[in-house]
Amino acid sequence: MDKKSVASALEEIAACLELKGEDRFRVRAYETAARAIAGYEGDLREALHTGELAQLKGIGPATLEVVSEVLKTGRSRTLQTLRDQVPSGLVEMLQISGLGVAKVRQIHETLLIDSLDELEEAARNGTLSKLPRFGPKTAEKILKGIQFVRQVREFRLLHHARQEAAALAGVLEGMPGVTRVATAGSVRRGREVIRDLDFVVALEGKPSALVERLGTAPGVREFVHESDRVLTLRFAGGTVADVYWTSERGFGYQLLRATGNDDHLASLKVRAEEQGLTWGDCDLSREGEIVSTPSEEDIYHAVGLPFIVPELREGKGEVETAAAGRLPQLIETADIRGFLHCHSNYSDGRSTVREWAEACQLEGYEYLGITDHSLAAAYAGGITLDQICEQHAEIDAVNQELADLRVLKGVEADILTDGSLDYTPQVRASFDFIIASVHSTFGMTERKMTERILKAMDDPSMAILGHPTGRLLLSRDPYPLDLGAVFTKAADCGIAVEINADPQRLDLDWQVVRQAAELGVTISIGADAHSVAALSNMELGVTVARKGWLTKGQVINSRPLEGFLEYVERRRSRN
Repeated sequence: MDKKSVASALEEIAACLELKGEDRFRVRAYETAARAIAGYEGDLREALHTGELAQLKGIGPATLEVVSEVLKTGRSRTLQTLRDQVPSGLVEMLQISGLGVAKVRQIHETLLIDSLDELEEAARNGTLSKLPRFGPKTAEKILKGIQFVRQVREFRLLHHARQEAAALAGVLEGMPGVTRVATAGSVRRGREVIRDLDFVVALEGKPSALVERLGTAPGVREFVHESDRVLTLRFAGGTVADVYWTSERGFGYQLLRATGNDDHLASLKVRAEEQGLTWGDCDLSREGEIVSTPSEEDIYHAVGLPFIVPELREGKGEVETAAAGRLPQLIETADIRGFLHCHSNYSDGRSTVREWAEACQLEGYEYLGITDHSLAAAYAGGITLDQICEQHAEIDAVNQELADLRVLKGVEADILTDGSLDYTPQVRASFDFIIASVHSTFGMTERKMTERILKAMDDPSMAILGHPTGRLLLSRDPYPLDLGAVFTKAADCGIAVEINADPQRLDLDWQVVRQAAELGVTISIGADAHSVAALSNMELGVTVARKGWLTKGQVINSRPLEGFLEYVERRRSRN
């Protein structure tokens, strides 16, 4: 049972209690516990066993009991009781933007609606708009909200899916007859949002014992589908997992097919058939004889190609490029020398400058860029002028003590509505480098938002454009923006464009990273981390870069410290 499922159970309990009109403090306790679980970086089962979970801020006796029960059984009796009392559709309605508890109760009590389907029908036929405090515009917004909720409930973020997959892979490894396990599907390809999990297991003997054991695994709600080679499971938290079994001899072929995607596999099939191979559902064969494929490399070799890494298998010309011998040597996490874009306790971060420095030193980074929010970001504790002086003095002291790590004085400066950057030019000059980002007024037209960002790029103090489209995965769409114009100007001005590695952002989208690079844009991979526990964000950013076909040389923080600072200085001197 993964953290997302546990947190979701706590969130649903809170929503049910609120809909029942329970004490607000009790509701808040479950909401707080859900946030604490979602943000916990360690292993929940281990923390429960050691007692660390009981000491976690935000977890009390009642919520700890729920967490313990969900981890052990995959279910919560408290939640089940509440589900019997509160229609599940009302809880889903609370996820629609603009619908609070009062409005959901009004809809339920007045129109006797208790499902999203009924709410959608009422919004379409005009019934909803006739309610007091509603109207046609509200009904239209609710229709869009319903569509969004339906989409979101099918998906999970990549980092959550990876955690779920790692946990289930561990369970599979201990199953009878299993000799090898691999995670496949969109998780292996590094897609930013994931619908289902996919696994391939090498199995000795018949699968009946494996199927029986999986049926009693913690959290398994039902078997959705079963055939002679795959079992589809649905977990209590909503996760769906496909488990494919094969022999060691055919493991590579099954792993390739289960990893996908369909377009990539179709291109491989064409090449296989051109070379007299039969591309079957379960194996590769030649003239009726099965070709041994214990590894994926065996298959690519058989069709005359070098190995293509999973991140590139998206049907974007990778097969043709591989055939021509022109696949790039993709960047790896070990290539990153500078850990950029992190927030300390001077703004909305939870780690001190020293804690950041020591953690990055242990990870082997050469330099660290502290970039707290600027003054305009009051909601995030934007750093004041006095705090800037204090922080810079602290950074100087840390730099004197650490011989093999340099802490850089950075800031994430707001791009204001008129396109100017926060702080005066004199204050901005006190920083080693500046990331500039949009954090407000997202409702501009594409033309206005593009003009705003292009104007900001005229400021010579701006070295990096942060999270360029402002998207929050499964939460907020990107703001409208002419990315072609932004990329062109960034390349011309020598401004790096960020791949923001916050797991809720992963912005730039990997599908436009390649476009940016082809236009000559230098990329920065920024963790946007708010505590040292989020050091692993960098790996997610590298995944996006790899999916965008980036090499080490195209990423600014793969350069040594001197190279990074030279880039910033060239930018400052260009205007």
